[in-house]
Amino acid sequence: MDISTALEFVRANPRGIIITRKRSGDPQTSLIVAGVDDAGRVVVSARVRSWKVRHLRRDPRVTLTMFTDRFFGEWIQIDGTAEVLSLPEAMEPLVDYYRSMRGEHPDWDEYRAAMTAEQRVLIRIAVEHAGPDR
Repeated sequence: MDISTALEFVRANPRGIIITRKRSGDPQTSLIVAGVDDAGRVVVSARVRSWKVRHLRRDPRVTLTMFTDRFFGEWIQIDGTAEVLSLPEAMEPLVDYYRSMRGEHPDWDEYRAAMTAEQRVLIRIAVEHAGPDR
């Protein structure tokens, strides 16, 4: 599957699972809602103290499984390298993430305050491979 097709799938199907690596090398999984930024990276909002963020700061390799609302429907796997963008640099990319997922927020000041209070970061994933390739 080419990467542009995978990104279109993510735009249409934002629910998925992120797989990071624990210090032991074992997988750690979390449910996510993902978007795609203007640079063609998959983006995910997370709390700074979450395990996925801790793991990605140590080992940026990541795998995503994205799927449709039908559990046994279509799905894709994405492999890539993640970077974690922290506040304050993450604020405007977090605004862009929200806009791409839900449109305009009724009160952007309130949204920004919530992102600060929740200590949100933005995970940006450079897609290196997508599949399955059938």
